[in-house]
Amino acid sequence: MPKTRGTGLLMLWTDIDAEHEAEFNRWYDEEHLERLLKVPGFLSASRYAAVKGGPKYLAMYELEDPNVLRTSAFLDELRYRPSPLRQKASGSHVGRNFLLQAYRQIFPPRTQPIEATRGPAPFLQMGRIDVPAAVEEEFNDWYNTVYVPNYLQVPGVLGARRYVVIDGQPKYLTLYEFESATVSESEAWLTTRASNPWTKRITPFMRHDAGSPGVYRRLWPA
Repeated sequence: MPKTRGTGLLMLWTDIDAEHEAEFNRWYDEEHLERLLKVPGFLSASRYAAVKGGPKYLAMYELEDPNVLRTSAFLDELRYRPSPLRQKASGSHVGRNFLLQAYRQIFPPRTQPIEATRGPAPFLQMGRIDVPAAVEEEFNDWYNTVYVPNYLQVPGVLGARRYVVIDGQPKYLTLYEFESATVSESEAWLTTRASNPWTKRITPFMRHDAGSPGVYRRLWPA
């Protein structure tokens, strides 16, 4: 099976005015995704809409590694002459809670072979997080050894990954893959969150970005 995941992500979040949504979605699904997936190192792509949190729309590109974004193939794609559909659709969203960030995977340190060919989850929960430097080392130890492993035991959790941003803020991204939109509202999830004393110590230091954590439903592929 073809590889669908590496160690990099390119994520784009944005809100769209209602009158432009149909045009924006058509451009993304019929043109934009196809062009970027032709760039070597772009392994797969998916699109989501927020069920909770925001911004509303998310495009997620799985990369072989973040260095793909420095290649001439990708940079040439950014410079290509816009089609009429792109000119019409993309101009309607830039500046409306627009967030474009690249990430490097830090947990797990490498993707297992069986996961490297997995398709996009039906639902995601994502946290965009900063923490004070004084607790950053402890924060990462706790996240990787307690917080994520415990949540992976909750029914409906399909997987979890953590990333550090290449350039920008917030520094950290956590991405949970869910079977349904309500996994993080379940009794098992809430019990897990409240069960560990270390969690109670660290969570007050976490600073979430606006709209985070957000829960997203997959739009594409259908």
